[in-house]
Amino acid sequence: MKVITFGEIMLRLATPGHQRFSQAASFNASFGGGEANVAVSLANYGIETEYITRLPRNDLGEAVLMELRKYNVGTKHILRGGDRLGIYFLETGSVARPSKVLYDRAHSSAAAIEKGMIDWDNVFADAGWFHWTGITPAISEGAADVCLEALKAARKKGLTVSCDLNFRKNLWLWGKKASEVMPSLVEECDIILGNEEDAEKIFGIRSLTADITAGDVKGEHYETVCRQLSERFPRARKVIITLRGSVSADHNTWSGVLFDGLRLYEAPVYQITHIVDRVGGGDSFMAGLIYGLLTYSDDDQKALNFAVAASCLKHTIHGDFNLVSAAEVEQLMKGDASGRVIR
Repeated sequence: MKVITFGEIMLRLATPGHQRFSQAASFNASFGGGEANVAVSLANYGIETEYITRLPRNDLGEAVLMELRKYNVGTKHILRGGDRLGIYFLETGSVARPSKVLYDRAHSSAAAIEKGMIDWDNVFADAGWFHWTGITPAISEGAADVCLEALKAARKKGLTVSCDLNFRKNLWLWGKKASEVMPSLVEECDIILGNEEDAEKIFGIRSLTADITAGDVKGEHYETVCRQLSERFPRARKVIITLRGSVSADHNTWSGVLFDGLRLYEAPVYQITHIVDRVGGGDSFMAGLIYGLLTYSDDDQKALNFAVAASCLKHTIHGDFNLVSAAEVEQLMKGDASGRVIR
């Protein structure tokens, strides 16, 4: 099945090691963005993918295309135009100091997108799945309009639609709140993914018993969140919550739950004790979930376990992209977390 993802990809400028912005004399450059990260992961697993975005007609736009093609992500429907590529700056935290992200993406080519620019009927002609995130409607009113346009076209074509709620309070600056825009978009979704806080920040739905700062986030605390999301959005067949407990910036617990309308599935809990890079962790989970639901279509537990294991491995890799194979994820699922050299 071909998977389409739609959103903005940016230039990522990260301070070396754990340096602060004020210390850095140079930055490590790469590319990343929620929906692009999902497409790259799926391509690594052998799933045919196509990424939809809008890039400027300059050398940075060309560099993005080359990067995506390197990972076998389809780029034939990418639009060209607009003024610039968005940028985000990353300062990686350590111990009690959290990481920081600064955005410089105003007036980017993707933010300036408008309805009618993309021929969605053509894009979806040979596809079976469409994925978007809550970041896209946050960046501009035009992007929100195009997102709804895409969702209507995907629904008409009968595609499975998945969403990562991905609430980013610093992006909703164009005049409307997430709580005003997201409900009509999420209503079109078959699969809804969020983290411990997304449902609360967007819809006012929260767990009354969980404490994410205590480093011990239990799945049963989020069954009520899943049930309320299912009731709010009855089209959704599955609601998934990622569970991150923050012991420190370097040590997180990591798991997830999946609710199918009747039963709550809980994944194993991983102790990620020496985080290399947690950016893209949720995207790697989403890609693992899509792969799992496609590959283990009659086994939601195995699909969830694949997603959690895939995302656990992402925390060991620099950059936004999760550069692991399905075989490596399955190895971790079997319990091999030794990290021993493979010869």
